[in-house]
Amino acid sequence: MRSVGVIGVGEIGRAVVEGLCGGNDESPEVFLSPRGARTAAELAERYEGVRVCADNQRVVDRSEVVIVAVRRQDRQEALAGLRVDDDRIVVNVMAGVGNDDLRRTLDTGAPLVRAIPLPAVRERRSVTVVYPSHPEVDSLFERLGGALPVADEEAFNVCSALTGTLTTHYAYLATLASWATDHGIGAEDADRYVRGLFRGVGRSLGDETRSLERLAADHETPNGNNERIRTTWFGPANSEALTRALDALLADLG
Repeated sequence: MRSVGVIGVGEIGRAVVEGLCGGNDESPEVFLSPRGARTAAELAERYEGVRVCADNQRVVDRSEVVIVAVRRQDRQEALAGLRVDDDRIVVNVMAGVGNDDLRRTLDTGAPLVRAIPLPAVRERRSVTVVYPSHPEVDSLFERLGGALPVADEEAFNVCSALTGTLTTHYAYLATLASWATDHGIGAEDADRYVRGLFRGVGRSLGDETRSLERLAADHETPNGNNERIRTTWFGPANSEALTRALDALLADLG
């Protein structure tokens, strides 16, 4: 594709632009909405092919693919009155906003594709869930780390619910570092060590020849430290509580 527009230049919009423009291959032209003006201006200054438009209509008019990345609660204000011709492709990355809802807002016959890009697309390391599959959109996200088309919107919402666990993982790591500090380890040393432990875990996830259950088993020895923490802390009650929380979030997303 030759041109991509981004309406709503927040964290995800910024990450997409950095992923598209930060590699060594040829980048598309990128047109940014004035929403998120400071970030948009910084990106336009950093990358030669990035331009900030005067309004959202100009973003749409200049772009083959338009990524809508505004917050859910801001969508009516940001999108009301936009004219989107049927030959455009609209990528909807708004959490909790289905394509039927977006089509009513835009009143367009253009293809609409939902997607869940994560901040790691800036490093081209994140698999992005898409629904429905579309060759241009799949190609865009393959460039940013991979595309994972799913069969229907229900499956898309399951994947969306999984993204709600990310900050819990960071909070878990922060709790480990805090515990170490409480037991006499300096705060900087505790932070550095916890980060080092889990960087290794992240690398092992790249081995897709082993299931997640297999990876867990391979990191344990019978009656060892890892098995002890897993079975005493992450036992059935903890697992069931996590499942209930995910089920509740999925019900809201649906």
